[in-house]
Amino acid sequence: MPHHVRRRPVALAAAALLALGGLAAVPQLASAAPDPGSPVKVNQVAYVPGLPKQATVVNSANSPLGWTLRNAGGATVASGQTTVRGTDALSGDPVHIADFSAYDTPGTGYVLSVGGSNSYPFDISADPVRRLRGDSLAFFYHQRSGTPIDAQYVGSRYARPAGHVNVAPNRGDNNVPCRTSCGYTLDVRGGWYDAGDQGKYVVNGGLATWQLQNIYERTLYVNGADKSAVADGTLAIPERSNGVPDVLDEARWELEFLLKMQVPDGRTNAGMVHHKIHDQNWTALPTRPELDSEPRLLSPVSTAATLNMAAVAAQASRLWKPFDAAFASRALAAAEKAYAAAKANPNRLAPATDNTGGGAYEDNTVSDEFYWAAAELYATTGATGYRNDLSGSPHARGAGFTRGAYDWSWTAGLGDTTLVLVPTGLPSGDVSAIRSAIVGFADRMLAQIANQGYPAPGSGNGTYYWGSNGAVANNANVLALAYDLTRTTKYRNGAFAAYDYLLGRNPLNQSYVAGYGDKPVRNLHHRFWANQNDGSLPTAPPGSLSGGPNSELQDPVVQAQLGGCKPQKCFIDDIGAYSVNEVAINWNSAFAWLVHWAAEQAGAGSGPDPTPTPTVTPTTTPTTTLPPPTTTPPPPTTTPPPAGGCAVTYSANSWSTGFTGSVTLANTSAAAWSSWRLTFRFTGDQQISQGWSGRFSQSGSEVTVTNESYNGAVPPNGSVNLGFNATYSGTNATPTGFAVNGTACTLR
Repeated sequence: MPHHVRRRPVALAAAALLALGGLAAVPQLASAAPDPGSPVKVNQVAYVPGLPKQATVVNSANSPLGWTLRNAGGATVASGQTTVRGTDALSGDPVHIADFSAYDTPGTGYVLSVGGSNSYPFDISADPVRRLRGDSLAFFYHQRSGTPIDAQYVGSRYARPAGHVNVAPNRGDNNVPCRTSCGYTLDVRGGWYDAGDQGKYVVNGGLATWQLQNIYERTLYVNGADKSAVADGTLAIPERSNGVPDVLDEARWELEFLLKMQVPDGRTNAGMVHHKIHDQNWTALPTRPELDSEPRLLSPVSTAATLNMAAVAAQASRLWKPFDAAFASRALAAAEKAYAAAKANPNRLAPATDNTGGGAYEDNTVSDEFYWAAAELYATTGATGYRNDLSGSPHARGAGFTRGAYDWSWTAGLGDTTLVLVPTGLPSGDVSAIRSAIVGFADRMLAQIANQGYPAPGSGNGTYYWGSNGAVANNANVLALAYDLTRTTKYRNGAFAAYDYLLGRNPLNQSYVAGYGDKPVRNLHHRFWANQNDGSLPTAPPGSLSGGPNSELQDPVVQAQLGGCKPQKCFIDDIGAYSVNEVAINWNSAFAWLVHWAAEQAGAGSGPDPTPTPTVTPTTTPTTTLPPPTTTPPPPTTTPPPAGGCAVTYSANSWSTGFTGSVTLANTSAAAWSSWRLTFRFTGDQQISQGWSGRFSQSGSEVTVTNESYNGAVPPNGSVNLGFNATYSGTNATPTGFAVNGTACTLR
């Protein structure tokens, strides 16, 4: 698998740390490895009904251990024996596997107990992964440059003015000169900030844009794909309700920027694309985007950037044609011009030395980008020239998958994915070869995770690189695609194992997704989501994915605290640990793709295909009755619940000036709800900034939450989970007066 330093080289680490403002210039030398928490490691959010449910247990016993599964009321609902796996190479842990796949009753607050230790509570429900679809894509609106981030879409906590629009102290992106004199400036406003800094990189933007567009394009060709999940009105963005799928609207925000990075006609290198644009020097942390005073500079053109733009603009052209034919034509013209320019300049490589103020993103192999761009242009135009370029590529017929899946520096697999999904005139034998290559790569990923105590398809060589969670998500996407192509359950199960890893089934009991799980990442490396440095700033919004473990230890914080760590334990949730805890658009795009696919599988398929075979004994008479699984929900009724017909479980995870509130709302009446309206009141100055799984409004201390379209129907004994982020000062007491549809609820 290819790997590249995403951001600062190690040689610059000390200087970078000094620029971090609120962080200590000299890190502590004492070891302070993260607390691994309970030895029972689970997906802290939810296991999807009908799919495998496995946990990893740290225990040195050489014989199987008994496990029990308890529901929210404390009743044992299933039990069984673990399978001994021995010492896990990537974590150093002696592990067992507990498989409780045979228990499939939806509910909240389940706890798995093994050897006297309890897991974090989790749900058996499809609701959280459906909620995560929107949150994983909301990340991109938060990262938009050149436009205000409006409170009506993100809440007051995350709202901010437009960054880099030539309003002081910004130098702005309206007329950016070249780092090396080129005789012109470009207006490159817009696009997404790439990561925790405020640079905008074409090669990262190309991959992320393709993945968002492919989330939509996949629904056009895969049987059973959920088109409604990507429809207009599904995201909280300004373009909603414009008649265009929201995921395409979000991708277009970046694509318009990529088009602006093309050298104008009449200039040297016309048609080529500048590699990146960012600050002249590394920006101190924290720095809100609108307060960034650094000059902005364009880096020279590169063949890789030019082909990235060509590929995603060609892809966009065929997707936008039904919605905006003029834009589709403009995108295709730019793509064809870029491809021709790249062929005329095939070796304009970005240098590794261009790393002041932004990452270099050097890439000395661009044959994969040529293949990808040719594939997208051929799928859109059917032109013989592009087909000939495909056939003559060393990556033809899926050969790129012998090296790896895909990343910003290895893109052949993106072209293969398009060619296997989108009908073209490519010979059927070539399409079959690509299909076989994808499935073969998926088989290699399954062989890799079969030997792991915490299944996470990564590099396979025992090293976890910068952005390992992005690699895990991308490899899981290939497993998911193999399932789309074959409907073989082992690929589906492998993709979900990776999903579980990202949400807590890992050696550190760490949910790598902000806002999800009992131990979510909070201190992601970011110049605005910098609460650890400045309490007036927010933590990262829900759905943001951390880069994850990096055994190469490439920043001073991890070097000081994690020396000698095993690969999957080389992580710390600290804002200064940029080589393990930064965000990036191409990691979140891979995660968003995986989450959209995973949400489709809820309730689908023929059931789990677990390995090893579990030993499960469901308890026959649990003391707390949960609803039996059903494929046909009770008919809805508009009758409000009678007195005592609802119950609420509330918890809060608080820090100095803010907290995340979690609410489980249970229907304890005998009648189904067709909709619900939850009300409660705060007893202090709490102010909600963002909510999920419900539509939140607040007037003074009074809060009202109404259901979303997908979770309004709640059967008897059923429940729904919702949550919010909020600020407070003083005491953060539990809210009072919980009621549903006007009827008071019992607070559990």
